[in-house]
Amino acid sequence: MDIYVDSANLNDITTAAELGLCDGVTTNPTLIARETGSFQEILSGICKVVSGPVHAEVLSLDYEGIVKEGRELAKLADNIVVKIPMMEDGLKAAKTFKAEGIATNITLIFSAAQAILAAKAGATYICPFLGRLEDIGHDGLNLLAQIRGILDNNPDLDTQIIAASIRSPLHMVELSGMGVDILTAPGKVLKQMQNHPLTDAGIAQFVEDAKKFAH
Repeated sequence: MDIYVDSANLNDITTAAELGLCDGVTTNPTLIARETGSFQEILSGICKVVSGPVHAEVLSLDYEGIVKEGRELAKLADNIVVKIPMMEDGLKAAKTFKAEGIATNITLIFSAAQAILAAKAGATYICPFLGRLEDIGHDGLNLLAQIRGILDNNPDLDTQIIAASIRSPLHMVELSGMGVDILTAPGKVLKQMQNHPLTDAGIAQFVEDAKKFAH
């Protein structure tokens, strides 16, 4: 299992990397827009500090535009993965990129049917969104389990699952238990995973006890 940082902020990414929690990075236009610099500058900066895959999303929604942008993104660094929205032209583009040896991530997946199509199109990664499904009252964890089962039962579907839109440490635990390949989470969730009130209480007690030995 790999953990990716869902951010375009170099401070968040560097902090996670120092803790061994940055096997890769996922970005999107919204995350990049929060940072200072051009689209290409921000991505290039991330690629310089991250050796694992860096997922960069195209802005075009038509086949020709997706292919053109994806090829340009792939030139930025060897570890760039081209993110493509789940749509007909996106599936077509993923097939083209696979033939060209360019890694892809078909994102914004909200159903098992979409996951099957993305895997068949040749996506290197498929990216179901957990939290956004739960926002509208659907069982996001069940979807991830269903997709995991489909891929396990169909080894010809050669793709990896990136669970996205993770909102809590509980999501991370549940997804780890079902064998999801990659979990991508914001720095906030990774920070929350470190904390427990009993740990805090234990540290406080150790500190108090250690004072007895201070000179």
